[in-house]
Amino acid sequence: MKKKLIRRIATLATTAVLCVGACAMFAGCSSNHPEVTITYTFGAEETEYKVTYTLSRVDAPNTVKHFLELADAGFYDGLCIHDYDSDHLYSGGYRFGENDALEAVDYFTWVKDYEKNENYKFTQSVWMNDEAQTPLYTVYGECIEGNGNTPENGRENRHSKGALVMYYTDKSNFNERVQTIRNDGGENDTTKYYKYNSATSLFYTYLGSSSSSLDKQYCVFGKVKDYDELQALLDAIEEYKTAQIPEDETEEDTDYSFTEEIAIENVNEYEPFDDLKYGDVTATYNTPVEMPIIIKSVKVNKY
Repeated sequence: MKKKLIRRIATLATTAVLCVGACAMFAGCSSNHPEVTITYTFGAEETEYKVTYTLSRVDAPNTVKHFLELADAGFYDGLCIHDYDSDHLYSGGYRFGENDALEAVDYFTWVKDYEKNENYKFTQSVWMNDEAQTPLYTVYGECIEGNGNTPENGRENRHSKGALVMYYTDKSNFNERVQTIRNDGGENDTTKYYKYNSATSLFYTYLGSSSSSLDKQYCVFGKVKDYDELQALLDAIEEYKTAQIPEDETEEDTDYSFTEEIAIENVNEYEPFDDLKYGDVTATYNTPVEMPIIIKSVKVNKY
């Protein structure tokens, strides 16, 4: 009897160890609320701010899985906050290149090269509306009103202070349809407009008050777990900005600006949609250049 008990305990222990290993290697043993830590650097000393976010598979299972896969692949490491205002920290698609010039990351080339070099397959939720089942490497537009759906299990997170949001670039009136699949238990209506199912890697942390209009447009897939560390980063930014204002001037009177307005052509032109010319779309961002905000890393703490 005792030997059987010992063998059972040993078996359970071995199973637990294997499960932990699977979590680390394949994002297995998943929970409804994974956690990631985004390490931002800011300031002359490149001070680190480790901000932890709790994600929601209840709201956005496809989006969460995609974000975790990109994080594990190291896609976000070294990117910057390319657009900044009092309500948003935008990131996920730009870095500072030669001569500290802002440049867009070619997302589609990056993920395809990663798959080829690492013998890895990113999970797909959007395909060309064709018989070949051509993957598009974008994310099904969860929680988006224009995409004709709401979370089947109810919405846990909305646009409030500290929300983590996946967004997509404007596709204007491009009305190409694609095939999609949802993983939240809702009924699949596979044919959808590409423009609502075209998110790649871009995300932002929302810093403003609640916004129901933004809830309808973009997918909130997480929130800050402990706001103190994020607030420390925001306080450091404000201290830096204040220090740049001459003593005899107020913030309203000074010509100083923390950000520089930068116009940049997007380079993510994707071959299956030759008539959607990302390269013809020039976006304008308010970018912290003199004292940039860098994403040093995005690490998964819990799957």
